[in-house]
Amino acid sequence: MSSKTKIVVLHLKELIYTGIFAVLGILFIILLIIMFLPKNKDKDSNIVQPANSYMPGVYTTSLVLNDNVVDIEVTVDEANINSIRIVNLDEAVSAMYPLIEPAFEDLASQICENQSLDGITYSDDNKYTSMVLLDAIKASLQKAEAAAATGNTAAQQQ
Repeated sequence: MSSKTKIVVLHLKELIYTGIFAVLGILFIILLIIMFLPKNKDKDSNIVQPANSYMPGVYTTSLVLNDNVVDIEVTVDEANINSIRIVNLDEAVSAMYPLIEPAFEDLASQICENQSLDGITYSDDNKYTSMVLLDAIKASLQKAEAAAATGNTAAQQQ
């Protein structure tokens, strides 16, 4: 039996590079597995909730302007803001606050178009009027959201 002795020479630098690349390759594979595995296997994850969910109905918020009450009425369905209007606007109030109607119409059209209170713009001329009206609209929408969260229809018309 003639066996020849073989001598293998390994360079330390090559061993280190090979070890580093092997560790990086394993980390890369683990990272890919973590990224592409589904995180939640709940049945509820398939249900898509709308961004805003409301209890369908008509919600009002009252504003008091010089001892006169003006109601802001918001009509919503389950996921949409259908209309926003001013109720009980007296001639004295519209004469005393001439910017209330144009500012309200501008806000109402933007909100109904965007279906959100985000990104609403108003001019500097009617800044404070728009802010008061926007707060009243926001309060009405919060009533609709709270009613949807609790499932209570008694929150309407408050």
